Amino acid sequence: MTKGSDLFVAALENEGVDRIFGIPGEENLDIVESIRRSSIQLILTRHEQAAAFMAATYGRLTGKAGVCITTLGPGALNLTTGAAYALLGAMPMIMITGQKGVLSSRQARFQIVDIVAAMKPLTKLSRQIVSPKMIPSLVREAFRVAQEERPGPVHLELPEDIAAAECEPVALVPTHPVELPLASADALDRAARMILEAKRPLLMFGAAASRPRVTPDVAQFVLRTQIPYFTTQMGKGTVPGGTELYMGTAALSERDYVHEAIEQADLIITIGHDTVEKPPFIMGANGPKVIHVGYHSADVEQVYFPQAEIVGDLGPSLALLADRIEGKIPNAQALLPLREGILSRIAARATEDRFTPQRIVHDVRAVMPADGILALDNGMYKIWFARNYRTRMANTLLLDNALATMGAGLPSAMMASLLYPRRRVMAICGDGGFMMNSQELETAVRLKLDLVVLLLEDHAYGMIRWKQAVDEFPDFGMTFGNPDFVKYAEAYGAKGTRVTEIADLRPALERAFTGGGVHLVVVPVDYSENTRVLVDELRERLPAPRTP
Repeated sequence: MTKGSDLFVAALENEGVDRIFGIPGEENLDIVESIRRSSIQLILTRHEQAAAFMAATYGRLTGKAGVCITTLGPGALNLTTGAAYALLGAMPMIMITGQKGVLSSRQARFQIVDIVAAMKPLTKLSRQIVSPKMIPSLVREAFRVAQEERPGPVHLELPEDIAAAECEPVALVPTHPVELPLASADALDRAARMILEAKRPLLMFGAAASRPRVTPDVAQFVLRTQIPYFTTQMGKGTVPGGTELYMGTAALSERDYVHEAIEQADLIITIGHDTVEKPPFIMGANGPKVIHVGYHSADVEQVYFPQAEIVGDLGPSLALLADRIEGKIPNAQALLPLREGILSRIAARATEDRFTPQRIVHDVRAVMPADGILALDNGMYKIWFARNYRTRMANTLLLDNALATMGAGLPSAMMASLLYPRRRVMAICGDGGFMMNSQELETAVRLKLDLVVLLLEDHAYGMIRWKQAVDEFPDFGMTFGNPDFVKYAEAYGAKGTRVTEIADLRPALERAFTGGGVHLVVVPVDYSENTRVLVDELRERLPAPRTP
């Protein structure tokens, strides 16, 4: 005989699971004991939301589903933001929640919430396990659904009596590779004709181009076609930003300097674009034609309605497209003369002696090697890092431009540090977002991570306060007080440094990295540049007249 919980954990091991994040409860105790006797590491977090962010980031960085566990009711409900984060961000994740017994009800309705129903709109699949014999097939299906395109979260509820129940041994379901279909020859031929006929072609790389399995193929496509490209916020790093064909990142939907190239293009080939992101450009009746290249057909929106589509396994499909057009595109680099002007204006005033976003981005870039990983929380600084930070490798700037939730930056950085302990990893948080999951400093210290947290302090929910001012509302309801963050870090066993002179920022970050451990570096931020650049300066940049 075997116990349901043992069968469940064996099924997880069969999927290659090596760690589980979360906060178990009374209803998970059989599972906890089975984990204790397994090869899987249980990583205890201080809030269930952080466990979900860590599991989702594991999925984002590896392509394999991360796993998190919570108890029933309140613990399970604390996963909902993480579930939405993974769903909108296309990150494979398995969420395991407990439940009171389903075969008997000795505690009536105490703590009972229908978590399976609550999770259905936030997941690709949400199921309750009602028999131990179902465990191997349900676990295999959960991982298959979570990891197949488009990736996302799956929820499994394991009631305590099913976990404790004994049954005859049930064979595990073996895993196997799944090959995705290639784009059709007709679609590839149609797209090739459009590219060869284009006068000013432009590539765009979106979130799906960042999947770990596809990034080498994406970079090779750029080299073979020599067409200039820009990226969405979540598409940064898919092709090294140091290439001479990089035109910028669309941190805004329109009017920014990169949109000079977008406005002049007569054809944009979007690769891996997911309309869950804030639009990188807005299609209109008189705008460029668009070819959508993706794992799935395009989601047609008011701002996005491509005229042609290449649907299939992204990397091999791009290789087949390159076979048709390599060395034959007469106007491949027609937009390249715009590049120097776009990038120079974005980089302007990056070395001023003030705590401006441009200077902070500049100094952070200086201390991060090519493989260093930044994990951004959500705030005004995210626009500046998306716009100004040059990436040189895929998945080295982890930001969320889908759910765009606060509170994810620190847990995401912790996951990156766990996966890549020899690489420099930095979380960048505002004081608002940081305090939403700052308790995870204890988790980071307990795990003995080498991690730097750069905390930008403005005593406000800065992005909303800025938009409040732009919309000419009175300054109201957005400011708050803060603890002494240096003492706060030290109370958790981390190190803390407050930087008061901009010249000290780069040396302080360098010392934080070389010193090792968890280090919180606190700096003020001057957000006056938000209005000067992102409103006043860009308002003066009229859309470039389109060339016939």
